[in-house]
Amino acid sequence: MNDKPFAPSCERNRDPILEVLQPALRDARSVLEIGSGTGQHAVHFAAALPQLTWQTSERAEHLPGIVQWLDEAALPNTPAPIPLDVADGPWPQARFDAVFTANTLHIMGWPQVQAFFAGVDGVLGEAGTLAVYGPFNYGGAYTSESNAQFDDWLKARDPVSAIRDFETVDALARGIGLRLAQDHAMPANNRLVVWRRG
Repeated sequence: MNDKPFAPSCERNRDPILEVLQPALRDARSVLEIGSGTGQHAVHFAAALPQLTWQTSERAEHLPGIVQWLDEAALPNTPAPIPLDVADGPWPQARFDAVFTANTLHIMGWPQVQAFFAGVDGVLGEAGTLAVYGPFNYGGAYTSESNAQFDDWLKARDPVSAIRDFETVDALARGIGLRLAQDHAMPANNRLVVWRRG
């Protein structure tokens, strides 16, 4: 019986995300994924990007599910997942060439989004890349009616959640020395935003 956690959205979005990550992470050798969820993205991306060490991380209660995916895939470039809560840590002492996160910033409260960027500042290398996948608002406006409905659903479920304004997130990125490199339109009214250092 296969009881691994499974997110249908990961199956749908993994290939469009990978298409952007392959060139964006061409020069990277180590990636920290923050909020690895089920672990589905990790095994898909690590298999397609064998030159990378793909380090998963999540809040402690989600680690067993990630371990199931990693163990089944048995890839040589996916070390054991590490516990990480962006607000409480512990953040790794290591430096990474890149940080990737998917569908996390709109789940976090704003103080946690700020803590996310503060933590990324400490783990991202001097010429590092940050890639963030998920929905964004632009100029304070929704990019689609479905995103407006999704935002209503998020706030009803947890009042601190919300689709983030790109401009405020970009300001946090610039505050830790990152500059916008690419902003890709993705399926289902999502974006994949890439920032770089140096």
